[in-house]
Amino acid sequence: MTSPSAPKSTESEAHLKENERKWTKPLMDAGWTCIPNVLIERQLVLGLDALDLNIILHLAARWWKAEGKPHPSKGTIAKAMKVHPSTIRRRIQRMEREGLIRREERRVDAGSSKTNIYHLEGLIKHAAPYADEKVAERAAAKEAREKAMARKGRARVPLKVIDGGADE
Repeated sequence: MTSPSAPKSTESEAHLKENERKWTKPLMDAGWTCIPNVLIERQLVLGLDALDLNIILHLAARWWKAEGKPHPSKGTIAKAMKVHPSTIRRRIQRMEREGLIRREERRVDAGSSKTNIYHLEGLIKHAAPYADEKVAERAAAKEAREKAMARKGRARVPLKVIDGGADE
């Protein structure tokens, strides 16, 4: 008997192979990031503009395990986006005020510090109702399709009368 995790591994491998077909193997081998669609689709109602979403993408790209939170420097993010680090700082501060991001300082000693650790639980909490809404919409659409198929029964092929090809 196979373990419950075996199908997930196979499913995960199938998704990776499909992504390799879309993006090419070299691009996928260089690294990829999982991001929930609801963050992209509902960015406006979440209060995120393109720059904010780009910052979140940079954080997500460095968040490999649930317990290991991302900690890139503002300078690294700013350089990739070709903006000043103070722009990144201000945007992160705003997202923090809005409860989307929480920064955790990492002090080495009284005079220096490491990069901040970023927690995205607030963003997840704010996005959850929109995700629930999307899941409910998909379930309703699936149910409607199934009901329509049940009403129709088997697909029927329309019969055509062929007159032998002669034009009248």
